[in-house]
Amino acid sequence: MSQLRVESFTISLDGFGAGLNQSLDNPLGIGGRSLHCWVFGTRTFQQRLFGKDEGSTGVDDDFAARGFQNIGAWIMGRNMFGPIRGPWPDESWKGWWGDNPPYHCPVFVLTHHPRASIQMQGGTVFHFVTGGVHEALRRAREAAGEKDVRLGGGVATIQQFLRETLIDELHLAVSPVLLGSGERLFDGLDLINLGYECVEHVGTPNAAHVVIRKKSADTGTSQVQ
Repeated sequence: MSQLRVESFTISLDGFGAGLNQSLDNPLGIGGRSLHCWVFGTRTFQQRLFGKDEGSTGVDDDFAARGFQNIGAWIMGRNMFGPIRGPWPDESWKGWWGDNPPYHCPVFVLTHHPRASIQMQGGTVFHFVTGGVHEALRRAREAAGEKDVRLGGGVATIQQFLRETLIDELHLAVSPVLLGSGERLFDGLDLINLGYECVEHVGTPNAAHVVIRKKSADTGTSQVQ
């Protein structure tokens, strides 16, 4: 079965994955943009977001790049898709990323409010799922086939999947900044009792990269992809 992976999800030193007061002008909340400085200059980010053949290589870029390897579908929360809350007022909002989003595969957006799928350039298709995390994962795995599914943010979405122990592997980039307030990723979660363990950690001047993996139910050891 394909793996469900969280890749390049960045938190602050004090554990926040987003700042307060997310909005159209401030999609990551107050101070949230500073979390992601480690990835902005990488070759992977410049190529995927802007189509530029430039950017830094090395450990940070290696982690950014491997987050796109063997991915056949994505899942994300509605807050990651856009700033609109409640019923969709219209169908004008199609995401933060312009006409050609960086996903290039089916993307399943968790929401309480139905909406027709959106076909974008480059192979990205946004599907809106109202049946919860299990339905989203089932549909994403069907779309991904033998490839893995990547789970995007936000914090609340990752927490839902962790509570159900649906995530197989979680790559966190811990950015050397303090936010002071916002959404803490691990609030109310006991990862040990949920069956997770740290299997890798690498530091760079820009971030500490940590990989957490779910243990195998049969052996008690972490699952290896």
